[in-house]
Amino acid sequence: MKTEIPISQIMSEQIFKVTPGTSLRKIKEILDMHSFHHLPVVNGDGKIQGIIGKEDVLQAINQISQNTSGKTWTSIRMTEVTATDIMTPQPVVLDPEDHIGLAADLFLANKFHAAPVVEDERVVGIVTTHDLLHYAFKSIGPAEMA
Repeated sequence: MKTEIPISQIMSEQIFKVTPGTSLRKIKEILDMHSFHHLPVVNGDGKIQGIIGKEDVLQAINQISQNTSGKTWTSIRMTEVTATDIMTPQPVVLDPEDHIGLAADLFLANKFHAAPVVEDERVVGIVTTHDLLHYAFKSIGPAEMA
């Protein structure tokens, strides 16, 4: 596998983003409707503010359900909790020209599975461990897999 190719060649460019004020309910709906597991949080100018993983959402819902009395109060609380409340602020970001080897090193050395790709302070994509695995297996020929 060539580790010196730029992230721009494997990153996902068609991504959903949320704002700091997006409710937990809306974030859960977005993640439930799609197969991805991470959402960048951006301000009105498109600048990165944080990142939310599906695990962050599940932990927040679990905490709410333990601290409320019943479905109605849980539902109400899910509209009050926002992206700001559950996001990881100031996430590690990558540049589109950073190499995939750097992304792999970051993922291996840390306990996260996605990094927003930022150019001129604005989110232009996201790269995940899934993207790296897909690239790695695609680059291996059938003879090498046997």
